[in-house]
Amino acid sequence: MTARDSDRFAAPHCFSLDGRVALVTGSSTGLGKATAKCLGMAGARVAINYAHSKPRAEETLTELRSAGITAEIFRADVTSEADVDALFTAIEESLGAVDIVVANATPAQPQKPIEEYDWEFYQQMLDFFVKSPYLLTRRALPSMKQRCHGRLINITSEVFLLGVSPFSAYVAAKGGQTGWSRSMAHELAPHGITVNMIAPGWIPVERHENDPQSDKDAYLASVPAGRWGKPEEVGWAAAYLASHEAGFVTGQTIAVNGGKTVW
Repeated sequence: MTARDSDRFAAPHCFSLDGRVALVTGSSTGLGKATAKCLGMAGARVAINYAHSKPRAEETLTELRSAGITAEIFRADVTSEADVDALFTAIEESLGAVDIVVANATPAQPQKPIEEYDWEFYQQMLDFFVKSPYLLTRRALPSMKQRCHGRLINITSEVFLLGVSPFSAYVAAKGGQTGWSRSMAHELAPHGITVNMIAPGWIPVERHENDPQSDKDAYLASVPAGRWGKPEEVGWAAAYLASHEAGFVTGQTIAVNGGKTVW
């Protein structure tokens, strides 16, 4: 390795997001909250998005600001075109143009046999995992294309590769999100915009507090790494994909699940 190469790989600002603005949808709790915090710790100004609980979002805002992160909270239903447009306008006025979009927001995910689902529930899954990324991307693109830079990161899931059942509505929607992301990666690459996916395994967060212990034990026993994942491990994967150093990485999926799947 030459001295010049050594200097390049020892760059003090490796994976820095200084000067960037990141929107993480559904980021008042869980994986979204951890991702927002990791992006902020990497230097980004962070837009925390919530749909229902302002007090919970305010708690997250306090936590991030206590860590020295520049952040604001923004309420929006990210399956609504009008809300998404208003969300971006508010972020642009408060924090600046959005450089990084992490589509993380999710509804409840009950597992049911197909006979117990109705189309309304299937549609809700599609709205969150296909319609929402579409709305977010379409709104972000004019500014990203103008600057020849953008990072779109969709939080998918290992369930698509595993074909988990009885979970057909969620798995189908995550499959749609994955296919859409791959197509967008090809379409947007000439504009300096990357589109990637993070596929977490089951990483327990607040909404899993009441899940049966037997289910948790069975899942953990199937993880080659032999431990539970941590929310921040998803967040740091997002920080890498959002970075300058990941500029030649697009259309890819990072599975954060301790080796449970091999893509």
